[in-house]
Amino acid sequence: MPETSKIQVVWYKRDLRVVDHAPLALAARRGPVIPLYVFEPDLWAEPDASGRHFNFLKECLTSLLEDLGSLGQPLIIRTGEIRQVLKEFHDEFGIEALWSHEETGNNWTYQRDLRVNAWCRERGVAWHEIPQFGVVRRLTSRDGWAKRWDSFMAQPAHQAPQLEPVAGIDLGCAPNATSIAVSHDHCPHRQRGGRAEAEVTLHSFFYERGKPYQAGMATPVFAFDACSRISPYLSFGSLSMREVAQATWARQRELKQTSNAGKTKWRAAMRSFSGRLHWHCHFMQKLEDEPRLEYENLHHAYDDLRPSEPDQTRLNAWKQGETGLPFVDACMRALSATGWMNFRMRAMLVAVSSYHLWLDWRQPGLHLARLFTDYEPGIHWSQIQMQSGTTGINTVRIYNPVKQGKDQDPEGEFVRKWVPELSDIEMRYLHEPWKADNAGRILGKSYPFPIVDHLTAAKEAREKVWGVRKGRTFREGANSIQKKHGSRKSGIPMRGQERGSSRAKSSDTAQTDLFGSNS
Repeated sequence: MPETSKIQVVWYKRDLRVVDHAPLALAARRGPVIPLYVFEPDLWAEPDASGRHFNFLKECLTSLLEDLGSLGQPLIIRTGEIRQVLKEFHDEFGIEALWSHEETGNNWTYQRDLRVNAWCRERGVAWHEIPQFGVVRRLTSRDGWAKRWDSFMAQPAHQAPQLEPVAGIDLGCAPNATSIAVSHDHCPHRQRGGRAEAEVTLHSFFYERGKPYQAGMATPVFAFDACSRISPYLSFGSLSMREVAQATWARQRELKQTSNAGKTKWRAAMRSFSGRLHWHCHFMQKLEDEPRLEYENLHHAYDDLRPSEPDQTRLNAWKQGETGLPFVDACMRALSATGWMNFRMRAMLVAVSSYHLWLDWRQPGLHLARLFTDYEPGIHWSQIQMQSGTTGINTVRIYNPVKQGKDQDPEGEFVRKWVPELSDIEMRYLHEPWKADNAGRILGKSYPFPIVDHLTAAKEAREKVWGVRKGRTFREGANSIQKKHGSRKSGIPMRGQERGSSRAKSSDTAQTDLFGSNS
């Protein structure tokens, strides 16, 4: 593209990096660039936003400030409504083009982007939106989607460009949380944001922590170390999906050539991880194609299944880790303190709220969105509905919270860490403390009795959910949903995998790393 004397504005959102950043690289070829991040108060007032997101974001921006400064033009930070910010730059410099990545965000960002698009059209400002993930905008058919994903991820990563500094601009600074009404959010063990943290985390997974990935990712006892933990860095864009995919394929090739001990487990771990990169975008594509997933049941047959107004006593007990079901409460408390939980336990938390407590998925989904540092709207709402049984095309999974505790925490170390009220309960009763001889000295005092009988509640929920699935009308709706959103085949090959390798089954009913994909 020819150079121009006008200003190019690169609008940063959830793509906080300089490497493999197509809008930045392409805009730099056109002329002087203003790299811009705008703190939008109305966005932070949305019910899925939280203080841990805000703090992680600011750490990512600190890293981005340094990286852009080293390229020649520091990041410009503003607070306010994006169109007003753009107007000020347009009045002063003249904006030739606005550059950004496509975003599959919540409904607020979707409506905001419609307003920005109208603003650009009215002023003759070209807005170049470029894909960041393997999500296809205005997709007409899922056929061939997997091959397009492979092709996109195999393209060369964009190198960080040198930038021509723009004189006379106040760089601005990030607001504090109080000034834009972001609530205090105590998360003492949250991951830190930024490019350097992302690179260290990915490297340690590839070469130190990842060997037990396949077995370790199911249980919170081991998953905090065994899982990649890069999901928040993908959600905020400190790493690009292309970078991670290509690094994974390189690691697979390296392992194929090595004769080191443990090679078999390492290769199995990387195959499993590689598959989850694909699923990350598969679930984001669902929200891209069906934005109502954020606030409506995908299959309308479920619209009147659960009460629209939640039982606040049950909801609050679940949110606070006070349900009286020890493993459930331990998972919720750990999530609150760390901002992360492994995929199976995320699924269990949703299942307990949806089936055992019989809550509509929207309010529990918002609470989890605020707790997950790696909150990615496309993955989150697709998976919330999947685990709540309202998609019409997925297997209904009603997790037994006692059995999950016994299976995933057989020695009780996770429960004892996060639910210290049960320290005097014998191990054999830890996951069912109401059966212990000393239950009366603890339950109803320092720790609650179960708010439901989990077996009875599960039975009743199963009958109600499956009762909806009877009849021709339901099947017709489910077939339509499957055609639009379902995966197309089992065993989708991943570029970079060795030939002849076993492939994990690729179906929407397969267990995936929930909500953050590469958790």
